[in-house]
Amino acid sequence: MQFFVDTADVGEIKALTETGMLDGVTTNPSLIMKAGRPMLDVIAEIAELVDGPVSAEVTATEVDKMIAEGKKLAAIAPNIAVKLPLTWDGLKACRALTGDGHMVNVTLCFSAAQALLAAKAGATFISPFIGRLDDMGLDGMKLIEDIRAIYDNYEDLQTEILAASIRTVNHVQQAAIAGADVATVPPSILTKLIDHPLTDKGLAQFLADWEKTGQSIL
Repeated sequence: MQFFVDTADVGEIKALTETGMLDGVTTNPSLIMKAGRPMLDVIAEIAELVDGPVSAEVTATEVDKMIAEGKKLAAIAPNIAVKLPLTWDGLKACRALTGDGHMVNVTLCFSAAQALLAAKAGATFISPFIGRLDDMGLDGMKLIEDIRAIYDNYEDLQTEILAASIRTVNHVQQAAIAGADVATVPPSILTKLIDHPLTDKGLAQFLADWEKTGQSIL
């Protein structure tokens, strides 16, 4: 599984690249608003920091404007994935942009039927929103399982499942078990993946016992 981080905070991204665990970045208009800087500048800076895909979302809702915005965003760097909403106009724009060789991330997916349409339109990534479905009392992880089953039924569907709206460490683990290709997570969740009290307890015991030996490796 690949790990993308869901943020437009360049400082956070820089810190995470040093771990070697970061495979890409996803952004959206809300995250850009929090960054408080011009969108194109932020996206360009992120694309320089990360070798993998960097999702940058259009703000238009009509197909021709989506395509125009998508081309402008894609021109920023070769690793830009144009992010489009899962609407009919979004799917038309997806077909046009992927036809021109651009990566496309189709977002706001809430059903397996929608994911099938996105794959048929040539999406590079489909972003099912786990947490928002859970908020409604539904099973967001079941959506990942259903999409995985459908995509595996048809070899010609090459779209990668990008689990989004992840709220917990457990979400990441469950998405991996369900077969998601990518998990995009807030920085706080990515850093928590390594935490376990038994790891901390075990390390403390090892170090205490080592100190009693009076030895030094160096």
